[in-house]
Amino acid sequence: MVINPVKVKSIRAIHNDVIVENMEFGEMKTASGIVIRSDDGKNHGIKPRWGRVFAVGPEQKDVKVGDWILVEHGRWTRKFPIEFENGEVVELQKVETKSIIGWQEEEPNVNYIGTEYKDGAGYDIDPSVFMERM
Repeated sequence: MVINPVKVKSIRAIHNDVIVENMEFGEMKTASGIVIRSDDGKNHGIKPRWGRVFAVGPEQKDVKVGDWILVEHGRWTRKFPIEFENGEVVELQKVETKSIIGWQEEEPNVNYIGTEYKDGAGYDIDPSVFMERM
């Protein structure tokens, strides 16, 4: 289903809310041109995602517009398209601020390939493998 963008003059976050853009869910392309299919909905697609801060509320003191934040898996809204008066269309998402687990000023390198085990339903691991032997 295609959602028509909401036309606005400007948008701002309220309270300590954070609104992001560029949260990646689709195909990725390596520098050499190899297309990596989307992992959204796959076992290895359950991971934190990076997004670029588009707007922050006046009470938000931890991040600023332009920062890149890492958000716990699933702690964001669906994308909503916004069209500004100049015709620019941006897809935005609101993130749960208490679920921001990291930030940086530069765009992160997120070109990685996950691993899926067995039939994609999961993998049983013996916890003793990770325990120190005495």
